[in-house]
Amino acid sequence: MMLGIAAAVLFFISFLINAAEISTNHVFSSGNFMILGLMLLALHVAGIGGTWATRSRRR
Repeated sequence: MMLGIAAAVLFFISFLINAAEISTNHVFSSGNFMILGLMLLALHVAGIGGTWATRSRRR
């Protein structure tokens, strides 16, 4: 769930940079934020980082 939220935040930042036409350097461009968001979304859909690891007690 945390990777999905992080992806949404990166997509929102990318949208703000693109909509406000903010001039940034090449590292902080809207395309780079979009690609990072897609990477986090792909990891979220793949199930990585979605749940907490719990220890199971055997009886």
